[in-house]
Amino acid sequence: MRIFGGRAAVSTDSPGRRGQPPTEPAPGAKDDPVHIRVRDVHKHYGPHHVLKGVSFDILRKRTNVVIGPSGSGKSVLMRQIIRLEKPDSGQVLVDGIDYAVLEGMALERKRRGMGMVFQMSALFDSMTVFDNVAFPLREHTKLSRKEIRERVMERLEGLGIARAANKWPAELSGGMQRRVAVARAVVLETDVLIYDEPTTGLDPLTVRTVDELIAETEAKFGVTSIVISHDMASVFRIADRLTFLNFGEVVVSGGPGEVIDQLDDSLREFIDASGVSREFIAAHARR
Repeated sequence: MRIFGGRAAVSTDSPGRRGQPPTEPAPGAKDDPVHIRVRDVHKHYGPHHVLKGVSFDILRKRTNVVIGPSGSGKSVLMRQIIRLEKPDSGQVLVDGIDYAVLEGMALERKRRGMGMVFQMSALFDSMTVFDNVAFPLREHTKLSRKEIRERVMERLEGLGIARAANKWPAELSGGMQRRVAVARAVVLETDVLIYDEPTTGLDPLTVRTVDELIAETEAKFGVTSIVISHDMASVFRIADRLTFLNFGEVVVSGGPGEVIDQLDDSLREFIDASGVSREFIAAHARR
């Protein structure tokens, strides 16, 4: 049991893919299984105290899922991690470097290592698939046209959508659009990839495809995945580590199996409201 933000937060101590590393080695070490350490992060908007001392770990090259009811602070938390906003206090340690204190070009350089896959993909309708993926390279690098083409096609081929390079987003299925969004997010040599509600608006079969895409991208590109989701069936299929945020505080954070073992009332209510059976969740949490 680990205490986060003044509340008891569950944290598994067993090593392995679906567990928490046993100790904290030197932050930033190549063998450090923790990629990002969020420590005592607070964020206010005027009188509203949205994040209230949030602390949890994000495991390297694993799928880390953040869940919680609407208004719990999930999106605000992600903005602090990717440093679209600056926390009022606390630390966001990425490979041992506190992103919360970075400014200017130092922040810009570091932030290029993080990619975002937005809800509903957020592709540019007026650009082809190729140009959507090439956009970050044209904006943020000095690569030649040939180098940009090679990098873009490499990403498209890696995600199995090279044949769609000259298509328009409107010509693609929802699942294909998510693949294009991922290709765009990893084209800048990204090592952290944040997915904002990646299954929103998709049918059950496409949801499965997106779940597989997250695992596939992690394996092929070696990225650390952070997923914000309300889709509990998807959550327990993909999560290696699960963090439940409620009213701006971490209630529980750990391997899915341990989270299920120690449900508190707020998480139990949240799961029951999802409509997914506890039996399904328990079975997938222990896979």
